[in-house]
Amino acid sequence: MALKGDRNSFNNGGRIDFFMNETAERGGIVVFSTAGSGAAMDQAAQLCTYTTSPSGKTPIGVLMNDVVNVDLTRQKLNPYKDEVQIYGKVTIWDKGEVLTNMIVPGNSPTAGATAYLWQSGLVTAVNAGAIASPKVGTFMSTKNEAGYAKLSVNLPN
Repeated sequence: MALKGDRNSFNNGGRIDFFMNETAERGGIVVFSTAGSGAAMDQAAQLCTYTTSPSGKTPIGVLMNDVVNVDLTRQKLNPYKDEVQIYGKVTIWDKGEVLTNMIVPGNSPTAGATAYLWQSGLVTAVNAGAIASPKVGTFMSTKNEAGYAKLSVNLPN
């Protein structure tokens, strides 16, 4: 589980205009995969993803759903985990605060440190350059004993 219940959205619930065509755990930073035209509200071309390299990528926000690939003829999506079927529409918070553990392993951010995008949706306090690691927000706490830290996201920045 990558998110805890301590959350605060600053934009009335976030964005719901992107689809995700891969499985993913909530709590990481998603980037543009492909973007549709201005009228692309329900086109599958409006895709987001967890990036393999942050270089040159534009972050959208924090993924708020678990994206799963289950056989819906045999089981239901778990509403308590806020699951979404693969290729489904996901919720993304671009302004708000979340308690996440999607932090680069071995990275120990301090409160007030700038948070930068890293690969696989992770965030880091280490700046590898403005183009290589775009800024996504600010760490509002240090990591606790379970590896969670409060992250304030403000995108686009």
